[in-house]
Amino acid sequence: MNESRRPRRVAETIRKHIAEVFARELFDPRLTGLMVTRVEIGADLSAAKVHIRPLVAATNPAARSAIENAANRVAPMLRRGLGAELGIKKTPALTFVYDGGQDAIDRVEELLGEIAREGGSTPSK
Repeated sequence: MNESRRPRRVAETIRKHIAEVFARELFDPRLTGLMVTRVEIGADLSAAKVHIRPLVAATNPAARSAIENAANRVAPMLRRGLGAELGIKKTPALTFVYDGGQDAIDRVEELLGEIAREGGSTPSK
């Protein structure tokens, strides 16, 4: 049971550390205002997939790609800083991916609003 909680604890520590670094230590304008939505880590703790998104949705696929690329460029620096904080033998490799979940939710709400306007009623919330 303790082993199954360990990846969750490590993932949460990674999420908090990276969010703190994004908020206070990085000065790349592409990384300003990024949120770490979740971290997925395997049971062997060798690799972590970090899901990120900006505070303001990036609707342009090129902007999403630029955010991912900028975050992946600073991944080695983040990994070095994370090593001491985790206190484990091998620090997980970090891979950043854009989390488009909220963008999809926003788009569905937009479409429902359009349907409601065309139907002559107001959307209920």
